[in-house]
Amino acid sequence: MPLPVPTPSPYLTRHTRPERPARRLVCFPHAGGAASFYRPWGRYLDPSVELTAIQYPGRENRFREPLVPAMDPLASAVAEELLALPELPTVFFGHSMGAAVAYETLLRLEGAGAGHVTRLCVSGRSPDGFAGPAVRTDDEVVSAVRSLGGTNAAVFSDPDLRELLLPAIRNDYRLIDDYRRRPDAPLLRAAVHALTGDRDPQVTPDQAAGWRAVTSGAFRLTVLKGDHFYLVPEAEQVARIAMEPARTLPV
Repeated sequence: MPLPVPTPSPYLTRHTRPERPARRLVCFPHAGGAASFYRPWGRYLDPSVELTAIQYPGRENRFREPLVPAMDPLASAVAEELLALPELPTVFFGHSMGAAVAYETLLRLEGAGAGHVTRLCVSGRSPDGFAGPAVRTDDEVVSAVRSLGGTNAAVFSDPDLRELLLPAIRNDYRLIDDYRRRPDAPLLRAAVHALTGDRDPQVTPDQAAGWRAVTSGAFRLTVLKGDHFYLVPEAEQVARIAMEPARTLPV
């Protein structure tokens, strides 16, 4: 029998709906990003994988909802929704800000006793974030997005689109600028796989390797060619890496 379909959550966007899902991949967007960023990944995954992306408030179908300005309420809300799902072997994948949200969400799931998230994939971020100056003003936000080559960069040439999208992007930059990982946070039990581009201006491979310290489980570092958004041209490879069998992750 297929698993029962839970009540839809505004935080969860399902891009694939296998009749009998065997595993689940949950993806967390970058600052200013939305669940649709991960929609193309569905074509690269085994048909038995349920692809779900997190939809933060203030964008796409949640455009009119209040933005969440801090990490704790955001990660706690996402964790609550994920805990309500039927348990499946699950992988988290988060890029940039999404890596921090995925990490904090997994801390809350493991703290609640959940053990079905077997791997955390953290992309384009070190465990302690970017050491540069905080991004606060609209001009700083636009400059930061353009410098990273993000998919939102082109919209800033259109004044109407800029006005429409800036609130969510500004909110996310402030959220992640204010966020600090707790030094006394418990070690994760799940394996951790850090990924980064070899030309990412925000995180070097050595800094990405710092994620090794957050888990008592297996760790792996993968460096791919590209900048901060290396995963756009490498979407197929990254999606397949995220769902590799656990035995390929060395301790």
